[in-house]
Amino acid sequence: MIQVLEGDLLARMLIHASASLNVEKQTINELNVFPVPDGDTGTNMSLTIGSAASELRQKKPQTTGDAASVTANAMLRGARGNSGVILSLLFRGFAKAIKDVEPVNGMDLANAMSMGVTAAYKAVMKPAEGTVLTVSRVAALRAEEAAMENDTVEFVLEQSILAAEEALEKTTEQNPVLKKAGVVDAGGMGYLLILKGMLNELRGIPMPEGAEEPEQKKTSAFQSFSTEEITFGYCTEFICSRDTKKDPELLRSFLNSKGDSLVLVEDDDIIKVHVHTNNPGVVLEEALTYGALLTVKIENMREQHTEILEAETAASQPKEAEPALSKTEEDFVAEPEKKYGFVAVCAGDGIAEVFEELGTDGIIRGGQTMNPSTEDILREINKAPAEIVYVLPNNKNIIMAAQQCIPLVEGKQVIVLESKTVPQGIAAMLNMDYEAEAEQNTEAMTAAMQNVTTMEITYAARDSEFDGNQIHSGDYLALKNNQLFGTEASLDRLLARMALAVAEQHAEFITMFYGEDVQEEEAKKSLDFFRVACPDAEITLLRGGQPVYSYLISVE
Repeated sequence: MIQVLEGDLLARMLIHASASLNVEKQTINELNVFPVPDGDTGTNMSLTIGSAASELRQKKPQTTGDAASVTANAMLRGARGNSGVILSLLFRGFAKAIKDVEPVNGMDLANAMSMGVTAAYKAVMKPAEGTVLTVSRVAALRAEEAAMENDTVEFVLEQSILAAEEALEKTTEQNPVLKKAGVVDAGGMGYLLILKGMLNELRGIPMPEGAEEPEQKKTSAFQSFSTEEITFGYCTEFICSRDTKKDPELLRSFLNSKGDSLVLVEDDDIIKVHVHTNNPGVVLEEALTYGALLTVKIENMREQHTEILEAETAASQPKEAEPALSKTEEDFVAEPEKKYGFVAVCAGDGIAEVFEELGTDGIIRGGQTMNPSTEDILREINKAPAEIVYVLPNNKNIIMAAQQCIPLVEGKQVIVLESKTVPQGIAAMLNMDYEAEAEQNTEAMTAAMQNVTTMEITYAARDSEFDGNQIHSGDYLALKNNQLFGTEASLDRLLARMALAVAEQHAEFITMFYGEDVQEEEAKKSLDFFRVACPDAEITLLRGGQPVYSYLISVE
């Protein structure tokens, strides 16, 4: 049995774990309780640990402390969704535990796992049983026991996996929502796959087929052209699923009009794209009309080129003193020009325009199927020229990633309003008083969010059963405040049911945002259901342009 870990081996174990999770992420996504077309838990966890794998490949840490630190820092900034944030916290505690330990034995590994669990539990306001927290806690407890029996890392990791497998099976009974759906916890499965990937590397088992290997870097003549000569500044790579019948050749044509260096490969299930563009957000919005985004990578080529030139120049000069670190776009912090600023997460041009009209300083394109990372949110907070910056996640799965930004920001106060939907975020901004103190505003905006009911219509991505309801792939599926409202094969029948439910609330204000795949005339017909059911309400129809969700309805 392998007795201890050193830096290089730990790095390879984590890279292997990332690859193992990557090939199984869709399986994890399909454990979502509601079969909405979201790139959810599996994708978020894969992107989070994938950011660490990329850093480990690049930096090649030699000590276990360095390997763990690189992993924790990369995952902190790359964390996406609640599952990604919890995963990053598990490894943040892990890194602290072995910061000065070299090599790491079985007892050290168990202690690191336990400290990771402690860090994750501290960050969750109301930890529930039957989640990734449960699975990681049980795994860590068994690791501590195993270390007392056999102080080798292989035995400790093996035993923790056996305990995690048993704990994962129990999550179905521990969590009432999982029990209704008849599935195990998706986050718990993701964590188990990570542990298994680490053990497989320890035992010399090859990475799974289909896992991407790091590209071999070729030497290029970077000095032969200037940064200004780069026409399209962002190298944008993504993989999206083929959820619609749209012809990928239309996407090829669109991308050719937005950039260069296009490579588009497609099969029956996915479309894989590499393109250089100045508008990666526009590119990704278009991609979402073909299907859910499975992986996304965006790199600022101008910034990379400048850094490479600076590094080459510095390397060729005599070292008289350490050069000052250049500030990248991510590090830029705007000087305060006003007291209050806002950063909002949303998808769809129409919805973005609403937030901009309400005074939002920074818009992050994301939401369902495309959770932004902590680093994405941090960048916009830094750019907001305000002393106090409110962040509106507008999605329950983005709140934790936003909260991770609070200790990372210097020179500004960051307040994360826990808006779980776009209508809640809009209601909050409508109740902002720029003359009031922050505490008063936070209280008023939070209260306003509680008075909003959000209803959404999307489609079922797969057959499913929930709480006795048979859900068929392709059916229209409605959510009310993120809970299942109902499903119908007929959109009209579902809209009629929703309108009657809204009428029972005695709604005064109804706002309908129609999605990018809905024509205006079709949206006007849908509006009629609510006009008939709620004749006394003030009803507004707006083009939201949001992907995935045909209608987003705000009720007050």
